[in-house]
Amino acid sequence: MAGFIGGTSIILRLEIVKERTNFGQIATTIGDAGGDVVAIDVNRSTKTTTVRDVTVNVSDQTQHDAIIKALNALDGVKVVNVSDQTFLLHLGGKIETTPKIPIKNRDDLSRVYTPGVANVCMAIHEDPSKAYSLTIKRNTVAVVSDGTAVLGLGNIGPEAAMPVMEGKAMLFKQLAGVDAFPICLNTQDTEEIISIVKAIAPGFGGINLEDISSPRCFEIEQRLIEELDIPVFHDDQHGTAVVLLAGILNAVKVAGKKLEDCKVVVCGIGAAGIACTKILLAAGVKNVIGVDRAGALVRGEEYPYEPWNWYAGHTNPHGEKGKLSEVIVNADIFIGLSGPGVLKVDDIRSMAADPIVFAMANPTPEISPEEAEPYVRVMATGRSDYPNQINNVLCFPGLFRGLLDCRASRVNEQMKLAAAKAIASVVSDDELNEFYIIPSVFNTHVAKKVREAVIAAAFETGVARRKSADIRGEEENGEKPAGGGSGML
Repeated sequence: MAGFIGGTSIILRLEIVKERTNFGQIATTIGDAGGDVVAIDVNRSTKTTTVRDVTVNVSDQTQHDAIIKALNALDGVKVVNVSDQTFLLHLGGKIETTPKIPIKNRDDLSRVYTPGVANVCMAIHEDPSKAYSLTIKRNTVAVVSDGTAVLGLGNIGPEAAMPVMEGKAMLFKQLAGVDAFPICLNTQDTEEIISIVKAIAPGFGGINLEDISSPRCFEIEQRLIEELDIPVFHDDQHGTAVVLLAGILNAVKVAGKKLEDCKVVVCGIGAAGIACTKILLAAGVKNVIGVDRAGALVRGEEYPYEPWNWYAGHTNPHGEKGKLSEVIVNADIFIGLSGPGVLKVDDIRSMAADPIVFAMANPTPEISPEEAEPYVRVMATGRSDYPNQINNVLCFPGLFRGLLDCRASRVNEQMKLAAAKAIASVVSDDELNEFYIIPSVFNTHVAKKVREAVIAAAFETGVARRKSADIRGEEENGEKPAGGGSGML
């Protein structure tokens, strides 16, 4: 088994020689090594041996290794195989393609394929916009990655990125009814990626870029936005930014602060840090200071990284210089998109009264909530095992549902702001408190509200290509969102 992350259940297939040991000894051995036996299944049995699948709860890799070592040391026990529930869930992949109608006879076949389909092909040939009503284009998103910046794992390649992209496709479908396909590319060449995505674009209504390393992700996204007529969205940048702003909007309410008056320090000026800063500026924040390994980014300095030059020219209005510990003094909000242990308790104590800390490095935040809690008013992380998780899942399903339903040509800043406000609005004033500033990813209202907000912003900014009356008509008739409804558009 490769790669053990966090507590889980493992399944041990054990071949046991009956005369040399018994299951009681095995259970004791597992317990002494820290495991908890929760299920036993007999796989097969003979007069001399038995093969059993034993499900054991373990907390970490060390405990897992200790159990295997102890079992291998037992006389008459052979560890045949070790798997865990996560690996079993991934066997054969997590998604599949399913036809919407069955092909039961020759007549059905002639309609869905040759010869009947030729008429549909020619209708699209004469009017390419009919691809939206006569093919899956109206409801499909390509989830594109080159595997260079996967989760916290780094450049692990396209094959290893597939499980993440499949998971993304599952979330698109379950939360918003969007058919998403994982497209993992065996190239890290910027021009090749742009060319490939442009070439496959006719089959999709939108492009979701995912886990592409910085700074290449900036050029890839910008070029595709300019050269395609369908929305392109880099979720690591803008999905993070949208959900962050949603949390910040509610956090400042709890802390009794005005967002436009806050001093904000952003630590980690990569793709997500730049996108988060842009959306904060668009939301009215005037004083944002970006800090990276070189310290605070300052206007007038020349940086080797072009996005940093842009950043320095648009932030830090008072020209503050120095390390994080220096510029964080009197800050109202800290936003971490960097790495573990970067933020210290003394840094928080130097912030303004009722400080807000979003420590979003994953899996280990810039400071642990346990350390920070006595000194902060509001704390958020990227982890699901603490309150106030900043999770992109709150954004991208509803965002793309709205983009597809209004047939938007692009994603713009107004849509992102609208999506952030929609997510924040799901938490009512009665519910809002220090430990609940952002809704759960399982809250069924989120995708619907984000969809509605994105559609409204698309019409306001002139990028929607459907009539609002057509969308309202579908809703009033009880039809599913585009892709799931019936009839021609």
